Amino acid sequence: MMEDLQPGQKLARGVARYLRSLGYAPLEEFVPVRGLRVDVMALGPKGELWVIECKSSRADFQSDSKWEGYLDWCDRYFWAVDLEFPTELLPDGSGLIIADPYYAEIIRMAPEDKLPPARRKKLIQKFAMDSARRLQALRDPRLGRDGLLLGGAGDGTPEE
Repeated sequence: MMEDLQPGQKLARGVARYLRSLGYAPLEEFVPVRGLRVDVMALGPKGELWVIECKSSRADFQSDSKWEGYLDWCDRYFWAVDLEFPTELLPDGSGLIIADPYYAEIIRMAPEDKLPPARRKKLIQKFAMDSARRLQALRDPRLGRDGLLLGGAGDGTPEE
């Protein structure tokens, strides 16, 4: 399974493991709003929301033109890169996490820019709904991406 992951996904896995050790609930490939997909969104124990973008190479970083749009959807914004990444490319004023496929560590804490309460509430609700749907899809593989049953339910195929 590890060999099926792209380099950025491997970093995201290590970041997610680290965040869990800090008491955060990470969710990979979260869409806060149409048109934006963050690599990792993490919900903290006090309701704080962090966005972590995983960059596996210089080219990966330089091809990302949407990252500044993520700043409006989190309290703290981090880059996660491996030890070989040229960190001088990363913008000042953001957090830095060094990661590998198995673990990570915060090197520079991101500055805090608290979300407005209404946006925070909306994001936490979307985070919870997306998480619950993903869990249910894992437990019931007959569910499609939209949460509707594939086959069964009156279409002539037996229910499982």
